[in-house]
Order: sequence, then C-alpha cells, then structure tokens
Amino acid sequence: MSTQIVVAGAIIRGNTVLVAQRARPPELAGRWELPGGKVGHEETEPAALARELVEELGLRAGDVVVDERLGGDVDLSGSMTLRAYRVRLLTGEPRAHDHRALRWVTAEELGDVDWVPADREWLADLTRALS
Repeated sequence: MSTQIVVAGAIIRGNTVLVAQRARPPELAGRWELPGGKVGHEETEPAALARELVEELGLRAGDVVVDERLGGDVDLSGSMTLRAYRVRLLTGEPRAHDHRALRWVTAEELGDVDWVPADREWLADLTRALS
C-alpha cells in the first residue's frame, strides 16, 4: 500500500504567512491551516501544490512559485503524509473558495491561531521563515 502525499503551502508575503480557515470536515471546521491538498497520480509535489492553490484560492497558474520544503514530514495516518513548502505569491490576491476565511498572520501571531493539529508541527519553522 503506497502513502498518499498531501502538500501544504506557506505563502509568505513580507513578514506574514497566509492561513486558511477550514470549512470541513466537522471535526476540523473553524480551525486554521496552510492551504493545499493531495498529490495526484503522476503529479510532482510542487505541481500539485500549485494546482491546489489555484483551485482553493482563486489564483491563476502563474501567480505562485513553489520553493523549498518547510519543516519535516507530518504523519497524518498510516497511509498519509503531509509536507509543507514555502510559496512565493507573484501576482493575484488569494480569495477563500474552499475555506471559510483567509488571513495574513505575523510570526508573533502564529501561537494565537487555532491550528489544525498537523500544521502545529511547523510553527517553529514558520516563525524562522517570517523572521
């Protein structure tokens, strides 16, 4: 059985990172995450993340550039692994399509965000990236 990779994007603008409030599933609704999604068959992780950000945030294909990894792997279950990447927003303004809301937060505000449990693993990495 192969592991499903899920990718998340730390879209950094200046000294802030974009966080997205989940609408579903019920046990995670209202909590915040780095946006992203599942890597499709024969899709690279950066390509999957760029596609997911276009779909979820109403951006265009050329609006984002996926850069290096951020932090380590996070085990979501026995068959799913979550990975984060730093992302540059070249143009466009993200809009909440699949999420309840979006907001830009500073390093100082990261600890006050009601994160989904998996994304908490990257708080130290995000703090360094924003400093």
